[in-house]
Amino acid sequence: MINKEQKLNPRLLNKDVEQAPLRQGYGEGLLQAGKEDENVVALCADLTGSTKTAIFSKVFPERFVEMGIGEQSMASVASGMAAMGKVPFIASYAMFSPGRNWEQIRTTICYNNSNVKVAGAHAGVSVGPDGGTHQAIEDITIMRVIPRMTVIVPCDSIESRKATLAAAKMIGPVYLRFAREATPIITTEESPFEIGKANLLRNPESPQVAIIACGPMVYNALMAAEELSKEGIEVSVLNNHTIKPMDENSVIEVAKKAGAVVTVEEHQVKGGMGSAVAEVLAKNNPTLIEFVGVQDKFGQSGTPEELIEHYGMGISHIKEAVKKVLKRR
Repeated sequence: MINKEQKLNPRLLNKDVEQAPLRQGYGEGLLQAGKEDENVVALCADLTGSTKTAIFSKVFPERFVEMGIGEQSMASVASGMAAMGKVPFIASYAMFSPGRNWEQIRTTICYNNSNVKVAGAHAGVSVGPDGGTHQAIEDITIMRVIPRMTVIVPCDSIESRKATLAAAKMIGPVYLRFAREATPIITTEESPFEIGKANLLRNPESPQVAIIACGPMVYNALMAAEELSKEGIEVSVLNNHTIKPMDENSVIEVAKKAGAVVTVEEHQVKGGMGSAVAEVLAKNNPTLIEFVGVQDKFGQSGTPEELIEHYGMGISHIKEAVKKVLKRR
């Protein structure tokens, strides 16, 4: 059953639930952060409209830098601006930032502990027709391994705005990951959000499996849990939006209570959020796990819906993973 303490969207379970792109929340959060702190600046690599950085640039043109197709330079320039007391947000498609400029992020930003925020838009296979070259499904892996980097994967546009504001207020490098398409709005303005604190969205009294999900896949996880409940299988759902530093206590708690775990992410299974969960549980509470995500493949062109299904991240696939892990108990 839905956790009332999380104050989720009351229309969440309706077929006509409201939808909005996560990147829209980034643009709105960036603008609000800019209004609250004059040191907030924005840089973009020729994708100002697509990343929604334009929302900020139109209001604060003097605090915006268009870098062109120069993601590597963008990271280095932002590090220099941070050294001068600014709070730079750099944005591009996730395939190009952090994909193309990973070494500059590692060395000029994280090695120096620069206060730079990296926004990766159009992440995951749901980018759709842009195809495998533009579908970042390895970015969580490459960012979470860098020392000092915080990694956040919001579940909807409202949480994206809150995450952007929270990133602006904390000191240190942050990676914010956003999908392209409009996705269901799960949370509300009253829903709690804190970097490093996972949210238990569904909490039946006696769960048989815990689903730990991040990003837009949290919605699919919730829908799968609702359908499973009608079949007599009770499942808890944890919105694990902060991949690093992970809320280890919450992960361990839901795993202990349920006795089995399914992780769900729009990302490669190897090295992603699920791997991070497995690392936590292997050390603290060994638990049976099934992993839902991209299984060591590149993306391809198609509609977002087709690709989510093709790569095994749909509601039916999550249900199958839950039943599979139950059979292993």
